[in-house]
Amino acid sequence: MLVRRERAGDVAAVRAVVAAAFTRPAKPDDRPETVAETPIEVGLLDELRADPGWIPALSLVAVDGQIDAGEIVGHVVCTRGQLDGRPVLGLGPLAVRPDRQRAGVGSALMHAVLAAAEARDETLVALLGEPAYYRRFGLRAASDFGIVAPDPQWGPYFQARPLGGAAPTPGRFRYAGPFERL
Repeated sequence: MLVRRERAGDVAAVRAVVAAAFTRPAKPDDRPETVAETPIEVGLLDELRADPGWIPALSLVAVDGQIDAGEIVGHVVCTRGQLDGRPVLGLGPLAVRPDRQRAGVGSALMHAVLAAAEARDETLVALLGEPAYYRRFGLRAASDFGIVAPDPQWGPYFQARPLGGAAPTPGRFRYAGPFERL
């Protein structure tokens, strides 16, 4: 598996990976029309691509096989967020095709996007996700840094990681516009 920047020709494959990763399994009491819906993360990604907060250098894919001819099995993106008006990054969605989950694809994507963000001299990345998973990448509850989540109910699931050795300045975090329309 290799990680590289997303290319224009990858959009359909990335959408398919995100759809597969976020489609929830049907439960016996689910209505059929709710199971077949496209996950909101697919539409979010489409909107992010059109948003001024899109950062092409921080949209990465995991490729199984040759770098130019392999199959895309994962994707991660960071977009421009704000911390009290200062530019920072919002990470997500992170998606791995279900048959490749728990095989290190997500970890490779996380390490790559964090390294790429740090190489761009970004100062902070924040995300909403499972603390038990993201802790291994140096993320902690954003509230530990005095960073206020867009929704206070997110509690410890809203996490942040300073980049470049800088101590984060406390403040209110805002994702790129499409996140706010969810």
